[in-house]
Amino acid sequence: MERLKLILQYFQSNSESISNGICIVLALVSVKLYTSFDFNCPCLPQYNKLYSLGVMVVPPIILFFLGVLVNRHTGVMMDEWMRPTGKRSKNPAVVKYLFSAMIQRAMLAPMVWILVTLLDGKIFICAFSVSVDPLLFSGMPNNTGLDVIKIMAKVPCKEDIIFRNRSFHKAVSRYVRCYSQAIGWSILLFLIVLGALGRLIKPCLEDHATFLQTRYWSNYLDVEEKLFDETCVLHARDFARTCVVQFFENMREDVEFCPPHPQFDKHFSKDWEEEEAKTLHGLTKQEQVDNLIKQWYFSKPELDVTTAANRTRMCVTCKDERQNLLF
Repeated sequence: MERLKLILQYFQSNSESISNGICIVLALVSVKLYTSFDFNCPCLPQYNKLYSLGVMVVPPIILFFLGVLVNRHTGVMMDEWMRPTGKRSKNPAVVKYLFSAMIQRAMLAPMVWILVTLLDGKIFICAFSVSVDPLLFSGMPNNTGLDVIKIMAKVPCKEDIIFRNRSFHKAVSRYVRCYSQAIGWSILLFLIVLGALGRLIKPCLEDHATFLQTRYWSNYLDVEEKLFDETCVLHARDFARTCVVQFFENMREDVEFCPPHPQFDKHFSKDWEEEEAKTLHGLTKQEQVDNLIKQWYFSKPELDVTTAANRTRMCVTCKDERQNLLF
């Protein structure tokens, strides 16, 4: 139970962990979809390969684009790539890092689907049973009146009447399945070796400090976007509350017989007005808010916090001076 809590805390810690969790879930979903999918080969020479390759290729493409769609790195990367330069320059290394992270996560579910289909072998048998030389096996039915291609196309359909009490289709199926599993294990071994070599060689080819800087700024963009959304929600709530309270205040002045509500008077007190004015930073019209959001998009501020630090220091100094004057 404790391990499960630790895993859940990891997946909830940041957006990168959430993206990893979503990709793992998609990989598990792909396995579940394949196991629940009832594959039936057409057993026709002109359709076997087309149908089998379609089942092997189309679902991975769907899973890939689904992985791109649910990956948070996709939105952050596109926002950073398409945004105007403004007061903040773009870093191509950050966009490249986000693109690489997005592709790696999006490829997980499709590769799981392909590996599962190859290791299972049913789809491969349906696609390439026609390509097998029948002379390699004994017991081929010759009294059916069908040509060799049609007989080989019916190998995946083991319930067909021409293969009853015969081991021919079992031998052919076993032969093709061995090829399929060999290809599947080879791809899996290649991916593992490639990942291991990438882990070993990457520090030699790339400065680790530069990699850490790129990772930091990619995380910064993600956090900045989330904080901007949260700030917009808070600001919109304050702005809407001000408009609503002003509306009902005007209505209370017009309708004299309506008794004042104590809760309403508390919300519309002078202290509340002053606090709300500080929160809204002087933005009192829709045009001002639209202009502020437009400036944020076209001219993002520089990554320089000295101005805010100086402003905070000045506020602290002014507060101390006021306290000294009072005492």
